[in-house]
Amino acid sequence: MGTVIPLTDASRRPVNMPVVTIGIIIANFVVFGLELAGGDAFVLKWSAIPAHITAGQDVITLFTAMFLHGGWSHIIGNMVFFWAFGPEIEDTMGPIKYLAFYLIGGLVAMGAQVAVDPSSTVPNLGASGAIAAVMGAFVVTYPRDQIRSILVILVFVRITMIPAVLLIGVWFLTQLINVGSVAATQTGGVAYVAHVAGVIYGMATARLFEGRQEEV
Repeated sequence: MGTVIPLTDASRRPVNMPVVTIGIIIANFVVFGLELAGGDAFVLKWSAIPAHITAGQDVITLFTAMFLHGGWSHIIGNMVFFWAFGPEIEDTMGPIKYLAFYLIGGLVAMGAQVAVDPSSTVPNLGASGAIAAVMGAFVVTYPRDQIRSILVILVFVRITMIPAVLLIGVWFLTQLINVGSVAATQTGGVAYVAHVAGVIYGMATARLFEGRQEEV
């Protein structure tokens, strides 16, 4: 079994400090602290439950759910991926457009997860749909950038450079394959549909949000 953990873009550094990316990461950890304090009741109150959404209830949870996480590994994994790709996209779009892009991406991803199983009572939560949108934007904007990554194969661990289009492309294909394997179930777990929808949204709209044209 192998795992790739992206760390940072080795091909470029942001010109400006990624204040929005940092702010979103802080917000996620603050909300995670509230989760730890509030327990299951807090999580159930603010997670997106498809059956509630389609009944016209708790629509606000489409927004709040993107700041919730299911545990330490969930939030740390999401934030590592976000930090690997977010700063460069923020630099390209500018902070205001980038924040709008991120939040809309999260809403699109959550909406897609609800649409695929509208009667589900399984809570949906996590920033991964919005982060997938950022990854979709990255593969459109900087496909040839080299991503410094940790490659883990069994007990073999090394730092390596992987082209963004390859890393994100393989990740996207795994999400697409897994959509088919879990589409007929309602057992919770990874929201693959949200990931796929987020990437597609990011790829389709990245150029619309760019603050200026960048060379790739």
